[in-house]
Amino acid sequence: MPKIVAIYGSPRRKGNTATLLQQAVAGARENGALVEEIILRDLKMSPCLEIYGCMKTGRCAIKDDFQKVYDKILSSQGLMLASPIFFYTVSAHTKILMDRCQSLWVKKYWVDKAAAGQSEIKRRGLFISVGATKGKKLFDGTLLSIRYFFDVLDMELWKALLFRQLDFEGDVLKYPDYLDEAYVAGKEFVSALRELPR
Repeated sequence: MPKIVAIYGSPRRKGNTATLLQQAVAGARENGALVEEIILRDLKMSPCLEIYGCMKTGRCAIKDDFQKVYDKILSSQGLMLASPIFFYTVSAHTKILMDRCQSLWVKKYWVDKAAAGQSEIKRRGLFISVGATKGKKLFDGTLLSIRYFFDVLDMELWKALLFRQLDFEGDVLKYPDYLDEAYVAGKEFVSALRELPR
């Protein structure tokens, strides 16, 4: 049974990204996955303080809720991450999580001395994002950051669901095909995780 962590990165509990992620989670559970949901806004998580307390073991020295999230991600085969767009990047809640994973970068490249560009894919990730504008490059910066973030987790970006012109809470409900797409992606994601080497 594939184990998935689903992380809600929106400041809104019932926003469009949250609704889409709920659909993906439902699809994954329908296909037999064990999914644990984490709502970042409910956690007490400091930004990275760049004190490099992680240089010895690769574990972040700041004792807060990040430690639980860290362990759950590393014990999973799949990560579903959802964030709305703020100034062409992820939400502050999501960025704090990503920045705290700098400790994993330190572990991978400084402690374990992994060669750059030679990641062993252990996990797969599904990214869901929405933005309010029609901007042609709306998701470009975010996708670049997500790919590098996933790399430090030894994770490949399996799929990104990106939706434009969704702003106010409930807007996504006007687009049932978006909800269906997220549900199907959740089901297919589980099948993709079953293909990972054991």
